[in-house]
Amino acid sequence: MQSNGCLLCKVTFVLVSSTLTHPAFSALFKPHDPSAWPQPPCKMYYPVDDLYTATCPNIEAHVCGSNGLTYKNECFFCLDQWEFGAYVQFVKYGDCS
Repeated sequence: MQSNGCLLCKVTFVLVSSTLTHPAFSALFKPHDPSAWPQPPCKMYYPVDDLYTATCPNIEAHVCGSNGLTYKNECFFCLDQWEFGAYVQFVKYGDCS
């Protein structure tokens, strides 16, 4: 009786693991399209008033702007977009190269 229970456990394990294997591993090998990612939430980085000095975090997560510049992160990109307006638009996450 105990060997049947163990067999049932093995069959259940194989069925569950084979069901979960495809979605888990297909996501690892699927090419990711950074252009499909949402644009940076720039409103949260805009200065509150003209006297406010914005400080951006020291994190490297490059953002490419339409002016051909690669920004260190979305905060630096958003501050340039706030300062220069429509001249600087979001192109993609990553280097502009």
